[in-house]
Amino acid sequence: MTDSSPTDLPALPEKLSVYIIAYNEADKIADAIESVQWADEVLVLDSHSTDNTESIASELGATVKQIPFTTFGKLRNDAIASCQHDWIFSLDADERCTPEAKDEILKILATPDADAYYVPRRNWFMGRWINHCGWYPDYRQPQLFRKQALVFDDAAEVHEGYQVNGKVGYFKSSIIQIPFQNLEQLLHKMQRYSTLGARKLERSGKPVSMGTALGHGLWAFFRIYVLKLGFLDGWAGFVLAFGNLEGTFYRYAKAATAKQSWQPDNPPNSETGAPK
Repeated sequence: MTDSSPTDLPALPEKLSVYIIAYNEADKIADAIESVQWADEVLVLDSHSTDNTESIASELGATVKQIPFTTFGKLRNDAIASCQHDWIFSLDADERCTPEAKDEILKILATPDADAYYVPRRNWFMGRWINHCGWYPDYRQPQLFRKQALVFDDAAEVHEGYQVNGKVGYFKSSIIQIPFQNLEQLLHKMQRYSTLGARKLERSGKPVSMGTALGHGLWAFFRIYVLKLGFLDGWAGFVLAFGNLEGTFYRYAKAATAKQSWQPDNPPNSETGAPK
C-alpha cells in the first residue's frame, strides 16, 4: 500500500462568481439567474430598477447590490470589484448560460490554460437564430476571466473599452442571447444607446452634422444587411439592419443637434419673426 501525498490528489476547481448587470429586467432576470445557479456566487448589479427586478433576483437566491449608473465601463469595474472569487463569469440579463457552456466553464476552472476567455453568443430574434448580420459568433468582451485580468474604461458609456492582462482563450460552446423580446424593446434600446453614444461623440470632439448622421446610418445598414449577409436572416435580418441604421443615425444626429442653438422653449412669435 502506498501513501498519496496531497500533491498527488486532483486539483479542486476554482470557485466562480457570476455577475449580472440589470436595469428594469423583470421579464428576463429569472432565466438569466436560473442558468447560473450552479455557480458559487451569483451577484446582480442593479441600477435602482423601478420594476421588481430586485425582488425576483433576491427570491432566486442572488445577492443584489445597487450601483447608480454612470457609464457601462464603471458599472462593470464595480461589478468585478464586488465579486468574492478570483474567477468571474459575466452575464447580461438577456443572456442564458447553456449546459454546454457550463460544462466548458467547469472544465476550465479545473485546469485553466488562459486568464480570460471570449464566449460566442447565439442570438434568437423574431422566432429564429440569427446566423449572419455579424451576430454570430458575436464575441464581445471576455466573459470568463480572472479578477485581475480584465479592466474596463470607466469613461466608456457604451460598447465598453477594456484591457486584458494575460493570456486569452476562446470557448467552443455558446451562450444564448435574447436581445429583444419584441420590437418595442429594440426601439427602447436604440433610444438609450444612441443617447449614450452621442455623449461619447460630444466628448471626442469629432465633427458631426446631420449629413454625417445620414451617411453613417446608411453605411451601418449596408454593412449589416449586405456585407454581413443580413439578408439571409429574412425579415429579422432586415429589422436588425434597419434598427442599426436608426441607432447610428440618431447617435450622430443627437450629437449634432446638441451643438445647435435651438431654443424649443422660446419660439418665434410669428412665422417670420425673431424669437421672443
